[in-house]
Amino acid sequence: MAKLPALFISHGAPTLALEQSATTSALARIGQNLPKPRAIVIMSAHWQSAKLEISSNPQPKTWHDFSGFAPELYEIQYPAAGQPALAESLAHQLTARGITCSVNPVRACDHGVWAPLKHLYPQADVPIVQVSLPQHYDSVACYQLGAQLARLRDEQILLIGSGNITHNLQALRWQADSIDQTAKAFKLWLLQQLKIDIPSALDWQQYPNYQDIHPSDEHLLPLFFALGAGQRVSVVHQSMAHHSLGMDIYRFD
Repeated sequence: MAKLPALFISHGAPTLALEQSATTSALARIGQNLPKPRAIVIMSAHWQSAKLEISSNPQPKTWHDFSGFAPELYEIQYPAAGQPALAESLAHQLTARGITCSVNPVRACDHGVWAPLKHLYPQADVPIVQVSLPQHYDSVACYQLGAQLARLRDEQILLIGSGNITHNLQALRWQADSIDQTAKAFKLWLLQQLKIDIPSALDWQQYPNYQDIHPSDEHLLPLFFALGAGQRVSVVHQSMAHHSLGMDIYRFD
């Protein structure tokens, strides 16, 4: 069977799970067009940890890790199974390569996982193994971790980084149709670097006033996890939401 790509998904606000939009349509098309994975290994911006952890929970719960949204959002369940054997195997292999990590048997699925996967695989019929984002990891460390796991693509395992290509919550305008041109310019610049100069992309903090687009880095770093697993980038979807949230989806082969 053909090797699966790696994906970077901008998951936006938790309300993505309820939306029907160009972004959710793009996610649905990916799920329909790719060969069905044997499992998903996903890094979400919403699981930061002291060291690298890998979820080995056989039945991870749907964690509504947010507040202040409509009641129907808290009713959503995404009952995909975990795959403890895969998690244990990955932890063993990474440890053998000198990468400090451990399994976490109780981790639930945060919205960075289930909100986009609800559109990608709405039947929740692909097992999920989540990897954490260690607090001391930078773009290079995430890239190197993705490279360590790249071989999983040959085993019909889909690697996903889930974050946001731009993420400044202070600039959000919930009902606005306007576009934050500062955020748009950044994502276009970064995409160009991904296409022509990966070292420059990894050095993304060279971008002037990058803090105006990413006041913290956790939502961008999963991009570099996906990049490490597949060097050649192609654009699946580009848009902006809520004025300042870039909703781009990239494929890496």
